[in-house]
Amino acid sequence: MANDRDYYEVLGVERRADGAVIADAYRKLAIKFHPDKNPGNTEAADRFKEAARAFEVLSNDELRARYDRYGHAGLQGGGRHEFNDLSDIFDAFGDLFGGGMFSGGGGGRRPNRARQGRDVFSNLSLSLLEAARGVTKTVEFSRHELCGSCDGSGAKKGTKPQPCEYCGGHGQVIQSAGVFRLQTTCPSCRGAGTMIRDKCPDCGGEGLTMEHVERRVTIPAGVDRDVRVRLAGEGEPGANGGPPGDCYCVIEIEDHPFLTREGRDLHCEVPITFSQAALGATVEVPTLDGPKPLAIARGTQAGDVVRVKGLGMPEVRGRGIGDLHVHVHVEVPKTLSPKAEQLLRDLAAEEQKAVSPKRSSFFSRLGDYFQPKDTAIPAERPRDEKPKSKKESQS
Repeated sequence: MANDRDYYEVLGVERRADGAVIADAYRKLAIKFHPDKNPGNTEAADRFKEAARAFEVLSNDELRARYDRYGHAGLQGGGRHEFNDLSDIFDAFGDLFGGGMFSGGGGGRRPNRARQGRDVFSNLSLSLLEAARGVTKTVEFSRHELCGSCDGSGAKKGTKPQPCEYCGGHGQVIQSAGVFRLQTTCPSCRGAGTMIRDKCPDCGGEGLTMEHVERRVTIPAGVDRDVRVRLAGEGEPGANGGPPGDCYCVIEIEDHPFLTREGRDLHCEVPITFSQAALGATVEVPTLDGPKPLAIARGTQAGDVVRVKGLGMPEVRGRGIGDLHVHVHVEVPKTLSPKAEQLLRDLAAEEQKAVSPKRSSFFSRLGDYFQPKDTAIPAERPRDEKPKSKKESQS
């Protein structure tokens, strides 16, 4: 919600706090703002709910990662409880307080209360073209379903669960703790309120069996990676007659050999020759529909980007189509034919630009470059010739 405070601020913990610190902070706030301690105080009730929402997210690694990355917007679309009243909070987190919360004020777990089933997730891989055009695919996932042998009761066929004798079928036991009455989960039936004497052999008394499920799902055009497509009612079955959860198909987009995506826009790199860049040309560029001709303007520079409108990805809500950005890469040939080399040398001469000499005369010209031109080198004297005396030199 737009008015939600930062969940780390709500619990008064740092962003790097571990699970134990988060749980301890929540316990303190829950006790402080518990309805039993603040009867009729709506502000305390709101703070109690707010702390529960914060704890639900920050105590769950997956929800916390999404919240850290996207904020409150990343939590929409499933994975969280909806705390419609205080009893929802007790159902979700009552065991954090030793099996239950304080009784009274609407608190306490109701063992036979209908609860919605949990959501399940399935990864769905799409090509970039499928993501752009939309597609109908088959997804596969596993979920629990009610056991067909016992109809979900967990009891052997011909028998049924019996009320727990320890708690009288309430699922809770009450103990006194000072001025408060502490309500905790029944240690015998673990809050179910019933006991199964003869367990169903097919499900081991769980009332559920794991099943492999295949469903068809329609993917809208323009979806991006990490988008989740909801299949309503395809999740885990609800407890005590509650509605089932949902299945969320998490979209993954395969890499394209030529195109990369940034939001609605697509990008590609196209190599051209120096002559095409200088004189202009028409080249083929990759698009979602295959190669298409693109005019390269005369004088195009390396690194220039040519924008082609309407060849990108559609917006998933139908609000337009992105563009294709063609990044021009001018290739320099590593080998040249004799004719091509001569043409480039003629061009260099026309431009009055210095270029490397031809390889065949390079080393000879290099020697001439370093040879002194106006200083003669004296001839070497024979080894057996004696040096002239001073008198002979003067004569």
